[in-house]
Amino acid sequence: MKKFILLLAFTISLYTIQAQNRIGELKHIVLFTFKSTSSPEEIKNVAKTFAGLYGKAPQVKKMEWGINMSPEHLDQGFTHCFTLTFNSEKDLADYQQNPDHKAFQAVLKPHMDKVFVVDYFVEPNK
Repeated sequence: MKKFILLLAFTISLYTIQAQNRIGELKHIVLFTFKSTSSPEEIKNVAKTFAGLYGKAPQVKKMEWGINMSPEHLDQGFTHCFTLTFNSEKDLADYQQNPDHKAFQAVLKPHMDKVFVVDYFVEPNK
């Protein structure tokens, strides 16, 4: 049993080290729902402020965003989707502490109902 636990711990630590040393594009996907009390103009300002981080936060390699228009209606109320691309986990962590990102959070907070975030390294098709 001790050998199994040691092997499991070793495997987990090896996987963690490999994950931290990943190379390639890191995608940071952020989806929002907004409070019913927020006006369309306020929501538009939130989106404009978030999109404005591109060019201000040097860690952001690329940014795309849009408003959901899926006919499947499986969005669970999430309306706005932002996809940010980073070179590394360190860049993503530094972006989280960026003063412009913190300022955006202050604009967002009074209007955000829910947020859904997914981070992943792009796996190329082979």
